[in-house]
Formats: sequence, structure tokens, C-alpha cells
Amino acid sequence: MNQWQIGKVKITRIVEIEINGGTRFILPDATRDACLPIDWMQPHFMDDKGNLIMSVHALVIDTGLCKIVVDTCIGNDKERTIPAWSNLQTSFLGDLERAGYAPDTIDTVMCTHLHIDHVGWNTMLVNGEWVPTFKNARYLVAENEWQYWDTTDEPGQAQVMSDSVRPIKDAGLMDLVNDKHQLCDEVWLEPTPGHTPGHVSVHIQSEGQDALITGDCIHHPVQMTNPEWCSSADFDQKQGLLTRNKLLEKYVDDETLIIGTHFATPTAGHIRKLGKDKYWFDVA
Repeated sequence: MNQWQIGKVKITRIVEIEINGGTRFILPDATRDACLPIDWMQPHFMDDKGNLIMSVHALVIDTGLCKIVVDTCIGNDKERTIPAWSNLQTSFLGDLERAGYAPDTIDTVMCTHLHIDHVGWNTMLVNGEWVPTFKNARYLVAENEWQYWDTTDEPGQAQVMSDSVRPIKDAGLMDLVNDKHQLCDEVWLEPTPGHTPGHVSVHIQSEGQDALITGDCIHHPVQMTNPEWCSSADFDQKQGLLTRNKLLEKYVDDETLIIGTHFATPTAGHIRKLGKDKYWFDVA
């Protein structure tokens, strides 16, 4: 578990699974030979063979008045097309509670987008039915994200919608928001489209300090040095690259703490200039 303090706001990382290697399907350009020369990625984000290290985790934003979970990972008991993610049995909920955040204390769930590994713990299996995990929370989704996926007939995503998204809608717990929505005084959304049509990142600000939770506009820190390495899961790779470059330019050499939604431990740091249109990740 990692924690960061942004002014009066505490951010806590709850890991579901960590992945060493096996990430080539997401970043096909990130071969071992291409990655090994990028030595700043070791030891945190790449092993000595050039395999990328990634994580699937949720982030809890605690302002004192609001408790917000950003993205809810893959979830237990869910049949998925990715074998390593199918029918998981992890300690995620117990880990969340041990960190001080029992599910019924959460008042907001923010899904940066509606992919398989960001909505899984929206629901849990109880007596053969998918029920909301965070029963006292409002679940927020960007309206254009919902509109795009609502009619999908892609089998894998249709299953995700069926067991992890529609039960929330049916329970009356979902709010569709705009992509610059202010969740509370300290937290608002930044539109970062490309990976999906309504993808958003989450900005936190308190007492003159800032942090940004990326979502999947940057899957791995290697995309800071090679922004053109697009994800195979991007809805619009051209838009995704444009978004990524804008974000890197905006936050380079800035003191905003960047918290990667799939970045392995230590997960957070600052964007620094490496060369023309290239950057590196200076871990906090």
C-alpha cells in the first residue's frame, strides 16, 4: 500500500494484482530490445530482461469530508476473455478495509472509463446476483463514455457492461457527468480522450499542492520517453497520442504529483524533460 498527502487530502493505493511481463498485448511496440536501453525505468518499471512491470490498483481519495474510489480494478468471480484476469479470487476488499475504507464508508466511485480493469469491483457476486459493492456511493461516469459503450455488441465489453456497469445503473446509483465535472472542492475531472471516447483523468488540489491520477491515457511510464507507443486497447490512437503529448507538455517540470493508474510501485512521481518531445518519470 502506498499513500501520498496532497495538502489536507490523503490518497491511498490498493493493489489488486501486479504484473511482471505479459504486457506486450497492451503496448506491442514495447519489446524487450526496445525497452532495455531506457535505463531510467529500472528497477521499478522494468526488470533486467526488459519486461515491463505494471499494476492493477484502485486509488482512494480522502478529503476528510469525501471518500472517493477512483477505478475499481477487475473484481472477483468474473469470467473474462483474458485468462489471467478470469474468475479472480483476490483480497482486494479486505485490503481496502484494512486501509481504513470499508466499502460502505465510500461515498463516490469515479470510473475514469469503462474498460474491464476499471469497473470490476463496482459489483460483487451475492447469492448468484451482481450487486453494488459500494452501496452508499454514487458511481460517476462521463456521459459520452456511457453513451458509447451502452450499445456495444463487442462480446468481451458487453459482458463487462452486463456484470459490472448495468447493475449500478439499474440500482439507480449511477450519475452521468461532464468530462470537467467537479466532484468536490478539491477534486475535479480533466478530459483525456483517445483511449476511450469519454476517458478522464482526476485532478486533486489542496493547500497549494496538486496531483493527477492519469487513468489509461498513459498506461506505463515508458510512454513518456516514447509517447508514440500507443496502446492496442486505444479507441483512437491518433487522439490518444495527442492527449498524451498535451499532458506531458502541461506537467513537465511541474510539481504536480503524477499517479499512474497502472504504474508499478512506487507509482507516483514527476514528469521531467529528457530531450525533444521525450520525457522520463522521476519517482517520488
